[in-house]
Amino acid sequence: MIGFGENGDTEEPRPIVDPRRRRRIVAKAVGRVQGVSYRAFCVYEAQRLQVDGYARNLPDGRTVEVQAEADEPTLRSFITRLREGPPLAMVHNLEYRWEEPTGEFAGFEAVI
Repeated sequence: MIGFGENGDTEEPRPIVDPRRRRRIVAKAVGRVQGVSYRAFCVYEAQRLQVDGYARNLPDGRTVEVQAEADEPTLRSFITRLREGPPLAMVHNLEYRWEEPTGEFAGFEAVI
């Protein structure tokens, strides 16, 4: 869809961003997130929200990496849940960055 300029002309079209367009996040949750069902929590929330991707423990023993694809409003809800985590987890920091989706995921899984 193309938007119109201020005068109604089409000389300088600007795209209208569809909030339902798929996006991707790469996130790292740091804290007490390993051994407390954080990855299982990610799977549950991703399935509930219809997010595709994965969660995996990193070798440092205190970080879980999450890669996820969905529309932006859904990913923002997912990020909120990643910050909260399950009852036994303690997320000290959640860093994430936006990327273009690759479409490589079908569903969401906890990678071992």
